Amino acid sequence: MTNDNLEDYLILRALDDPISETDLEAAAEQSGDALEELRDEGVGIRWVESEVLTNEDGQVTGTYCHYRAEDTAAVREHAERAGLPATRIDHKGDPLEGE
Repeated sequence: MTNDNLEDYLILRALDDPISETDLEAAAEQSGDALEELRDEGVGIRWVESEVLTNEDGQVTGTYCHYRAEDTAAVREHAERAGLPATRIDHKGDPLEGE
């Protein structure tokens, strides 16, 4: 599958309980392993970037992740294999103009 056939998705990963930066790094490694497995199986999916959400104590409460994927099923399969929540999956819209 070529990148031309992939669509942009934004995924909210809301965590039930806050985690540390160390735990976040471990989750990122699991995510990378799951992405590699899926691509080896011919599934079209690519990570683009992630924004980390934190509370006042600096603990991680979730992420917003930007992926390019063939469909939402690929995004859900990645989350399941990586052991990550996919609280919400939406198509990425056009950015807003601002200051």
